[in-house]
Amino acid sequence: MRGGGASASGAGHQRWGGSAGTTPRSLSTGSSPRSSDDGEELVEVTLDLQDDDTIVLRSVEPAAAAAATGALRLPLATRGEHGAGPSSRSRSPSIRRTSSHRLLQFSQELKAEAMSIARQFSQDLTKRFSRTHSRADGQPQSGIESALAARAARRQRAQLDRTRSGAHKALRGLRFISNNKTNNAWMQVQANFNRLACDGFLSRADFAECIGMTESKEFALELFDTLSRRRQVQVDKINKEELREIWQQITDNSFDSRLQIFFDMVDKNADGRIGEEEVKEIILLSASANKLARLKEQAEEYAALIMEELDPEGLGYIELWQLETLLLQKDTYMNYSQALSYTSQALSQNLAGIRKNSPIRKLSTTLSYYLEDNWKRLWVLALWIGIMAGLFTWKFMQYQNRYVFNVMGYCVTTAKGAAETLKLNMAIILLPVCRNTITWLRNTRAARILPFDDNINFHKTIAAAIVVAIILHAGNHLVCDFPRLINSSNEKYAPLGQYFGETKPTYYALVKGMEGITGVIMVVCMIIAFTLATRWFRRSLVKLPKPFDKLTGFNAFWYSHHLFIIVYLALILHGQYLYLIHVWYRKTTWMYLAVPVCLYLGERVLRFFRSGSYSVRLLKVAIYPGNVLTLQMSKPPTFRYKSGQYMFVQCPAVSPFEWHPFSITSAPGDDYLSIHVRQLGDWTRELKRVFAAACEPPVGGKSGLLRADETTKKTLPKLLIDGPYGSPAQDYSKYDVLLLVGLGIGATPFISILKDLLNNIIKMEEEEDASTDLYPPVGPNKPHIDLGTLMTVTTRPKRVLRTTNAYFYWVTREQGSFDWFKGVMNEIAELDQRNIIEMHNYLTSVYEEGDARSTLITMLQALNHAKNGVDIVSGTKVRTHFARPNWQKVLVKIASRHPYAKIGVFYCGAPVLAQELSKLCHEFNGKSTTKFEFHKEHF
Repeated sequence: MRGGGASASGAGHQRWGGSAGTTPRSLSTGSSPRSSDDGEELVEVTLDLQDDDTIVLRSVEPAAAAAATGALRLPLATRGEHGAGPSSRSRSPSIRRTSSHRLLQFSQELKAEAMSIARQFSQDLTKRFSRTHSRADGQPQSGIESALAARAARRQRAQLDRTRSGAHKALRGLRFISNNKTNNAWMQVQANFNRLACDGFLSRADFAECIGMTESKEFALELFDTLSRRRQVQVDKINKEELREIWQQITDNSFDSRLQIFFDMVDKNADGRIGEEEVKEIILLSASANKLARLKEQAEEYAALIMEELDPEGLGYIELWQLETLLLQKDTYMNYSQALSYTSQALSQNLAGIRKNSPIRKLSTTLSYYLEDNWKRLWVLALWIGIMAGLFTWKFMQYQNRYVFNVMGYCVTTAKGAAETLKLNMAIILLPVCRNTITWLRNTRAARILPFDDNINFHKTIAAAIVVAIILHAGNHLVCDFPRLINSSNEKYAPLGQYFGETKPTYYALVKGMEGITGVIMVVCMIIAFTLATRWFRRSLVKLPKPFDKLTGFNAFWYSHHLFIIVYLALILHGQYLYLIHVWYRKTTWMYLAVPVCLYLGERVLRFFRSGSYSVRLLKVAIYPGNVLTLQMSKPPTFRYKSGQYMFVQCPAVSPFEWHPFSITSAPGDDYLSIHVRQLGDWTRELKRVFAAACEPPVGGKSGLLRADETTKKTLPKLLIDGPYGSPAQDYSKYDVLLLVGLGIGATPFISILKDLLNNIIKMEEEEDASTDLYPPVGPNKPHIDLGTLMTVTTRPKRVLRTTNAYFYWVTREQGSFDWFKGVMNEIAELDQRNIIEMHNYLTSVYEEGDARSTLITMLQALNHAKNGVDIVSGTKVRTHFARPNWQKVLVKIASRHPYAKIGVFYCGAPVLAQELSKLCHEFNGKSTTKFEFHKEHF
């Protein structure tokens, strides 16, 4: 036998005609392309020489077959660090022998095995030889011969392209184990084996849990079966040594090795070819692993698409090199939605401040940017704390100079100082929730100095101060003042008789008086309201047994907050029946409360009458996957709003009292109002149930959604609306660039902004066209333009958009979520010819790009969009990315694209990501010339 040529796949392993070294190698022996001089049919044999001095026979095939395809076929399996390439058309069992005289002892078995395989190919070899001679004689080729020749030529081009394109950079993927980089990965697998194994064997059913693929068990089981087939065994359990061998194969760093394993998962009959049915099965498996239910429904269609792309010759099968070609072309297909591109030069220019500075320079820079970002909050908090400190000190010193200080000491001064701050805070806590007033103030110059975006946070901060004041005031009275008073001597008590009566009161008498009763009522109501307003109760994070489960959820929060009516009535009475003050004008509680309470009551009255005047008619109702209810209603003539604002909605059929805020998803230019409601609590759950009962099942030609409109026979529930109300996103137009980030249903505030931007873009284009038609350009060829026309052309106002670009990132866990705004995304993708809006969808249920479980989804996604212009995951023209975005990279790329720009970062979603984005914006403000301003939506 003589040594074969180099590997066609370029995987990096070598073929040897001599003895083995110390590392695993592929050993290939072969023949001349046709036959030997003595007339025998020669074959090519590929061996692996192992570290443990054993030889593994990997493949045996006729030498003529390799010559006909223009390249040698590679071994099926991967061993050691070099890996292996495409499979042969036939395989033989692995034959192991010790190394004492391994080649001599192995030769007889090798010859027998090789000749057996050669006989199987004899008929095929004869046909190949016949075709070769017929071509040499100039005879015309048959259809199958032309197809085979075309495929062979295409394979040679693909191999050449791989060499030329530096494919080692593009072929980063097909990782079976995502956390393979961690040093203790195998140690964790061993620990799992020891925990799950029974009598030293791991069952097939526990394989997924052992290697960390619990969430994709079907994929793991298929991987187990594939690697078992490669060893030509069928087992239901393996030992630790076999597990170690499997682990080494699936964590091999060689791309060709992982590609071969993936190919074998599809090639279940192990013939080296993949048919359309096998492609369909792996699509179904990948869809199941990534929780893509809709992909399963279209698996047959997508399998045909892959076969059409990879098998243009119509042979009915594809080979490993074709699958590799599709991987190589994936990035080319994905050019339809490239991520933010930037050059290293632009990045280095914009991130000029990233160079190392001295600690003092860093501190000063950080402090300056912190003050720039938070100066509105800081001065308001400083003013508020200063006023509280002043009131506390004033009242403290006032009572320190009164006789009562001699009896009660510092307890009474502390209690009275806390009471003064309590009056202030009970008054101003109403101001942040006067939503109509704040919405109006947003459009005034007051917005330049007041942080209206933080109204709810300020409301919570004041509530915390009230809790502290209650503890100091009520605690000092009950624990210190009253005991000191009743235990004082008659001589000390005598001057206080004018306040507490001639007879020294008992502790019970002090508590049961008007001051005591009203104080206790306020404390009890506040404890209930504050407790049920905490995140644990409001978000139902606390699980209570029935019937106490009614104490959690939004309903409990909403109703308990209305105890404030009792609290304010008790506070006014408490302020009028004071023990130590009898002069009316010194009873200042009503003075603090008068303006805020009247303002708040006026707002509630306005909401009551306005909601009655806003008569809306439901135009369309639809229930989407993910428990999302879409309500489209008529737009009242007097209802004017801005993109990003929200409104309150009441459904009397659910509750005649409750109002809930929802972002408006229609644009101001639309002739209707729309909201999207996700089922997250008891009220929204009941709302969905009420409307689902009125909806009708889908009819022919419509999607499988529950729908209702004006033609629906059933009566739709009545809706009342109130608003609109201001939010941070309504000020989007003052920024040069927008970064809109929505998590799940958090995308709703930004849909209106995107639609509004699109409408403005269309109006700008229409105005430009109209201006060109009415006022043709003045030039040397048109000297007879009168002065009036010229002045009109130059003075005619034009619509100018300050916002030059918008980047929308939508992150969701469910594939069905993309149905919520499918029409909007398609409309933007189609009409935004200037590429002002760039949209990115992220589906976190799909494994990140490069993971073997999502590799086929990624390839299919790129191919389908290149062919049909539609993303297979979202069903829109917008590309869907997998896993979660790398927000640092996103901000780096935007900063490099827009140096010296003012970028508004608007976020709606979970608080955890809000902290991360806020921190990143703060960091980038100190590193780049781009200014990021972060805003989070609050309701």
